Amino acid sequence: MSEKNDYENCSFCAKHKDDVRKLIVGNGVAICNECVDLCQNLLTDSEPTEQRDLTDIDPQDLKAYLDQYVIGQERAKQVLSVAIANHYKRIQHSSKDIEIDKANILMLGPTGSGKTLLARTVARYLDVPFAIADATSITEAGYVGDDVESLIVRLLSAAKGDVAKCQRGIIFIDEIDKIARKSESTSITRDVSGEGVQQALLKMVEGTVCRVPPQGGRKHPAGEMVEIDTKNILFIAGGAFVGLDQIVKKRLRGTSMGFNAVIESDQSATLDSTVPDDLVKFGMIPEFVGRFPSGVNLEELTTDDLVHVLTDTKNSLVRQYQHLFAIDKVDLEFDRAALESIAQRSADVGTGARALHSEMERVLMPHMFQIKRYRAQGINRIVIDPAQINTPKKINQEEM
Repeated sequence: MSEKNDYENCSFCAKHKDDVRKLIVGNGVAICNECVDLCQNLLTDSEPTEQRDLTDIDPQDLKAYLDQYVIGQERAKQVLSVAIANHYKRIQHSSKDIEIDKANILMLGPTGSGKTLLARTVARYLDVPFAIADATSITEAGYVGDDVESLIVRLLSAAKGDVAKCQRGIIFIDEIDKIARKSESTSITRDVSGEGVQQALLKMVEGTVCRVPPQGGRKHPAGEMVEIDTKNILFIAGGAFVGLDQIVKKRLRGTSMGFNAVIESDQSATLDSTVPDDLVKFGMIPEFVGRFPSGVNLEELTTDDLVHVLTDTKNSLVRQYQHLFAIDKVDLEFDRAALESIAQRSADVGTGARALHSEMERVLMPHMFQIKRYRAQGINRIVIDPAQINTPKKINQEEM
């Protein structure tokens, strides 16, 4: 074969350069783009994937990992760690003599208290597929919106199409309180985004075989389907359940009588006293409540907790912004009083840790806008003090 032919044909598959998209030539050897892709796939498939051993999860180790990312919520982290350990113990050590029921987890707590963060961090620790869904976007099958099987499609996508990994994953359903029944009385119209969704979730949460399209999207009669068994998928549901505390307080007042009766009035205490019947009165159907036997109550974060969220977590906001400023070779520092002011302003908003990001953006926006000018002016250190946090609003003369 001539040198010209060597350069015009792939040395591996012998295809001519006109039959492929690109032919790479070097040192008398040629390889086409198709052979390059094939080699890449072979290398990727042969790479060993190291996964965490789920046969013996230590709840204390899991809680120690959660402590790095979640501030406070000591009781919730303990309950969650034990529930997770028992769930995977049930999967790994199944027995023909006794069948252990699946214990899905229901997390109650105000917005911004860390419900989603806890679920996401657990999935990261276990190295299992994790999917988040908003219950408000789900409707009964046949109506506009996502149906309940879209949860499995998202988990399968997170598992990159691996059915075995998908069947051991975790699904977090946020805003679960938003699918409560609209009223206790019977309505002539269907509650397709409330009680109807709860009914549709029952079999999936307990364990059933779902047929879903492997590439996502809606089902098609002639389309390919993948069967996913949900009996080992852990479902974690979370919601603020605004108004549940009043239901609990009413029940406690009804059972506490006499001069020496103790009536719990603190919100965190009443949430700890929640019983399944309270959730039913809130609007959750009894069958749905029964499928979430592990309850986790999260407390509202205090100002001190918010300060720790800013500084002490492994992925704290202060560290994130310090990294952004360091890219432009500017050191960013915060006074302790400034951090307390940011935490207090965030607490006043009432959305928990979520408000911290907005406050940090508000305070640091002028500096980030001028960051390139700082470097040109030789400014390499910025200290945030309380005066920059509590800047009074300028009032126009026309408003006076």
